[in-house]
Amino acid sequence: MHTFIQPNQFVAIKLPSDQTRLIKLVPDSLVQLGKYGNFPANQVIGRPFYYTFEIQDTPESDGYKLRVVSATELHAETLIEEAEADGEMEDQPEGAENTMRTNRQIVDDASTQTLTLQEIEELKKEAGGAGKEIIAKILESHTALDQKTAFSLAKYTLRKRMKYLKRFTVLPLDVSTLANFMLAEKDAGRTMEMRDEHIGLLGCLGNVHHGGVSTTDMLPAAKANGRLVVSSWLLWPSAWESCTPPDEEDEEDNQEEEAVSSTENPTVANEDNESGEPRETMSFPRRYKPRPMSASGNTITLIHAYSQPNLSLLKYFGYDINQPNEKHPLHTHLKTVTWLQMLDPSADPILSSPPVTLPAEELAALKGSKRSAYHFKRNRYEKVKAVVEEARLGRFDGLIAATLLEPVSVLKHLVPLLSGSSSVAIYSPTIESLVSLMDMYSTARRTTFINKKRDLEAQKASEQETVDLSSLHEEFELDPSLLLPPNIT
Repeated sequence: MHTFIQPNQFVAIKLPSDQTRLIKLVPDSLVQLGKYGNFPANQVIGRPFYYTFEIQDTPESDGYKLRVVSATELHAETLIEEAEADGEMEDQPEGAENTMRTNRQIVDDASTQTLTLQEIEELKKEAGGAGKEIIAKILESHTALDQKTAFSLAKYTLRKRMKYLKRFTVLPLDVSTLANFMLAEKDAGRTMEMRDEHIGLLGCLGNVHHGGVSTTDMLPAAKANGRLVVSSWLLWPSAWESCTPPDEEDEEDNQEEEAVSSTENPTVANEDNESGEPRETMSFPRRYKPRPMSASGNTITLIHAYSQPNLSLLKYFGYDINQPNEKHPLHTHLKTVTWLQMLDPSADPILSSPPVTLPAEELAALKGSKRSAYHFKRNRYEKVKAVVEEARLGRFDGLIAATLLEPVSVLKHLVPLLSGSSSVAIYSPTIESLVSLMDMYSTARRTTFINKKRDLEAQKASEQETVDLSSLHEEFELDPSLLLPPNIT
């Protein structure tokens, strides 16, 4: 992740009220922070993260409206408050008992503040200093301020600073910050109340890592080198920032460079015009565009329950599903499949009715709009068909499931698609479903399953008949011999 703020980047802005706002810093635009004011986005682009800025009421001579607050100034008030708290005991006269000041005799009501709301509103319009003058005036007008203890005074001052001080801190928007923001300030149910440590555990237990070189001549034929993700709500991009292998990135860059160089030096052809004189025409080759979901290895296959996957949170990390970036690794390495396509492809509306293949003569005779619609339907059908066939073929390296569905029903269909030594990580908002899943793959059930299966095979072998395991699968909803006994973390 960058250490400096980049243009068109989503950042997390921490306000004095401890609220967090996710804002995209578009160059030459104003960032609105509500009652705290606004500032030009160009004045923070290119600066380091974790800086605290103060919004000034009047810009400086160089036009800058923001002032960088130094660390000494940030912690000066804290040091003063600690010194005052330590000095409370030292201010006692000699021979007097060491008694600490308390708030027991203080009556904190509206009469202790001599400033009215109307006067405070006028101060907001007239006073400068990014709210510091208002805070100083409010503290000065408090009649019982000298009776407060150091802790009570610090709490009162902090409350006024959170309300009137015009400061903010720019933080990088990583997965941990986004998870905490969704959990504390947004709809926690949208992310199934997942905390950042949950996401980290899923990535570790699911063995999510870069798959390495994915060329077909260097990988075994039975190795798909991909991850299977089941999600009901969202896709977290915690471990997929380096999804594209280096060789594929170089190959894409080389193809783009070839396309650009050929565009700069277009092909010149001679044609005869109506008068019979030769005429030069220039043909420009098309720019190379990687097709979505076209990667052959090191992929992430997302299985979702709706017609469209919920990938809206990926926009904070540079990938917008509505306007996909062709250079982003998820454009080619992220593949989406519905549950209907996985279990019954013939019932899917796209796969059940393939578009008719038109001859070249009929296709050339169509209008431009109809020809574009034909190519769109044909390309969509081919893309969905290839992804579904690859997903149903299996040979995945791992399975991560974060869903509201019953884990038993999920693993029943997806565990057979995993290759040997694959890792499985399941997240569920309720522990009861995970306890039931542990019982399904317990050692006792696996031993019973293997013994009954061996007895059926021995019985059918003596009768020279085909082994029918339907009765065994009716008793055991899952095959406990496919996975080792799981544990709950």
